[in-house]
Amino acid sequence: MRLFLVIFQTIKSPFGVWHASGNTPVELVHGDGPKVSGNNMANRALKRIWAGFFAVVTMLAPFSESYAATARIKDIVDIEGVRDNQLVGYGLVVGLNGTGDSLNNSPFTRQSLQAMLERLGVNTRGENMRTANVAAVMVTANLPAFSTQGSRIDVNVAALGDAKSLQGGTLLVTPLLGADGEVYAIAQGSVLINGFSAGGNAASVVSGVPTTGRISSGGLIEREIGFVLGAQRTLRLALRNPDLTTSRRIALSINDFIGIPSATPEDPATVRIHLPYNFNGNIVDLLTDIEQLVVETDQAAKIIIDENSGLIVMGSEVRVSAVAVAQSNLTVTIAETPIVSQPEPLSFGQTVPLPRTDLEVTTRETDLGIVPSTVSLQELVDGLNALGIGPRDLIAILQAIKASGALQAEIEVL
Repeated sequence: MRLFLVIFQTIKSPFGVWHASGNTPVELVHGDGPKVSGNNMANRALKRIWAGFFAVVTMLAPFSESYAATARIKDIVDIEGVRDNQLVGYGLVVGLNGTGDSLNNSPFTRQSLQAMLERLGVNTRGENMRTANVAAVMVTANLPAFSTQGSRIDVNVAALGDAKSLQGGTLLVTPLLGADGEVYAIAQGSVLINGFSAGGNAASVVSGVPTTGRISSGGLIEREIGFVLGAQRTLRLALRNPDLTTSRRIALSINDFIGIPSATPEDPATVRIHLPYNFNGNIVDLLTDIEQLVVETDQAAKIIIDENSGLIVMGSEVRVSAVAVAQSNLTVTIAETPIVSQPEPLSFGQTVPLPRTDLEVTTRETDLGIVPSTVSLQELVDGLNALGIGPRDLIAILQAIKASGALQAEIEVL
């Protein structure tokens, strides 16, 4: 009881006192709150009692029999405007040890090389160039959010022509463009690859992909994205896994923390936040506070199936109504044993091979098994494993159960 009293006396809202019987705030004052009396004082005491009660329930929640999946808001949403931007460019890698593009088969490499030399004052028009130390490449990079002019980013390089390897090459100055056609970064530097290739006249070996590489801190940012997060008065949170229940829980958690209704779920994938008029800070301060809030996530029952590898992934919400399942394995064995037909002695016949095929069909029957109506993922797995079947047969069974209407889950085939 002493613990309860301590909690009741110490919990206060960072925004002061909120009237318990409606949405009209009492005078909001930081610190000890407004000096009120009468009904306001009673409402204040009632609010603290309820806050203490919910705090105790929250502390006791981990000891309950069912453990719900919880996550921080920052781990399940993306903030509007806080995103990367893709950059792309075309350039030349030089210094290759005879592993570059063949100029006869890569006309774009020849044209790019001639244009580059002309910009440097070297005229090669009409000349026969036979170098194999140059490769045309595509350069890609991600421009992080809020990157400032002069900061560096990593860039990826991939061969465009028939180059055999980019090992030992150097990327020349390459402008990186955004989707709007503007240059946002410049890339240059030595290319590092993860693979290698070597060979001789009779054998060769290739490890990894030697025609792709990476330049660490090889991009220099020249233009910034014009977005000021701190100047925004309203923002949207985009759920990475859209869900109506999770969206509403996020809004409720934010409103409970702030003390006033400032978050609204707009759809399964969006929660809109308005900066409270009395908040002591900007939108960045608000996001810093709410992104640490923990909410219970929810998701639709789903089964992921990859038929190529036989992989099956089930969510904890998957439920199956009582259903009977029987499955038989059919094995067909075909063996070719050709025989040779010899002609009679002193005859004009010919020796010919005759085909001979041995065909065997084996069927392993299984008893009719009952998968009971399950209440947990473990019981569902145990019921399916009791049938004694493999993953690939289980895929067909799950699809058949879904077709019968007994599977309360969505099946997604990769």
